[in-house]
Amino acid sequence: MAQSKAVLVMGAGDATGGAIAKRFAREGYVACVARRSAEKLTPLVDAIEAAGGTARAFGCDARKEEEVAALVETIEHEIGPLEVAVFNIGANVPSPIIEETARKYFKIWEMACFGGFLVGREAARRMLPRGRGTILFTGATASVRGRANFAAFAGAKHALRALAQSMARELGPKGIHVAHTIIDGAIDTEFIRTNFPQTYARKDEDGILNPDHIAEHYWMLHKQPRDTWTHELDLRPWSENW
Repeated sequence: MAQSKAVLVMGAGDATGGAIAKRFAREGYVACVARRSAEKLTPLVDAIEAAGGTARAFGCDARKEEEVAALVETIEHEIGPLEVAVFNIGANVPSPIIEETARKYFKIWEMACFGGFLVGREAARRMLPRGRGTILFTGATASVRGRANFAAFAGAKHALRALAQSMARELGPKGIHVAHTIIDGAIDTEFIRTNFPQTYARKDEDGILNPDHIAEHYWMLHKQPRDTWTHELDLRPWSENW
């Protein structure tokens, strides 16, 4: 069994998840990055390795119990102990309530909440015997406030926040740091640049969230001493109304 320290980023991509993976890789962690299509992770893995880090890409559907369990098993046996697990799946798909379908509502819940339960549970099963570890859940404005046309997303994110609270209260006394971040605002991504150009224009004034700055806070949460653990952290640009 390998002994490299591993971080799992479920929902890694070209924005927040990728930035988190890069940040931990700079500290010597093997960045285990996962999304449904492993091929889409090639640019991220290449960037991490070009910077001197180590990364492994995995194809995994976070809604499938057997796939999540197999992924964590592979990390533990082929790479090393899972020290950090980050659940970073969004599923933000707006719809008027009378047009929302049961299928899409359930799918959003599966992606944004149920997947978090599976990842968190499997990580905890490995971390508890060692008495250490960090589990981080990415939340959103919808975690604390439901907007019109976002009933499915808000319901899932509210539930993910409740999951994080329950896990923190249960696992904290056993050495596992569980934290929930509320990312409140537009993030510097291609999606925002293309679809919300007026919002993206605030980038030059630090008016939208920089993924690298978000990642710095995830690293900070992991490194916090146990006597000053943060459970919930709000991150928003100065320009965001709240």
